[in-house]
Amino acid sequence: MYTYIKALHIIFVVTWFAGLFYFPRLFIYNTEANDKTLEVKNALQEQFRIMMKRLWYGITWPSAILTLIFGITVMFNGNWHKLLGDAAGKWLEFKLAFVVILYIYHYTLHIIFKQQMNGIFKYSSQQLRIWNEVATILLIAIVMLATVKESMSFVWGIIGMLLFIALLLSAIKIYKNLRKD
Repeated sequence: MYTYIKALHIIFVVTWFAGLFYFPRLFIYNTEANDKTLEVKNALQEQFRIMMKRLWYGITWPSAILTLIFGITVMFNGNWHKLLGDAAGKWLEFKLAFVVILYIYHYTLHIIFKQQMNGIFKYSSQQLRIWNEVATILLIAIVMLATVKESMSFVWGIIGMLLFIALLLSAIKIYKNLRKD
């Protein structure tokens, strides 16, 4: 039974991340629609509102909730919780910290969603592009900790994350410059 629950946990992690990856893209497109003519803007933003509602309430939120339920079940059925507070469980504590940050990130997307649904656009498309990459960074950290576990060097892990973040920010800047031309 444990392996089936673990499989369900992984499935809902994947569907949750599908929503987390695509949702900020919809924010970007919705924001950029403000630069269109009034008729085009209204048509695009109405379509984006429909897409965002369906993705957020039909896939992303349910997947986040089921990920949490199955994740807790896996942790207790697999006796992973016994590692908490133990030196051998440091990887699990870091992983859970990143998971908490991921749920905070999820909530920030919910705030932006609510704002955009009310016609409030507080962030530029460039800011949203940067915010879009947070899920990628968290995914890499969580997967690395879950698979490599205690054999992962904390120092090299931090260095790797910082290099990856620098690479992502550079790619975003290059993309911004290419769009200007």
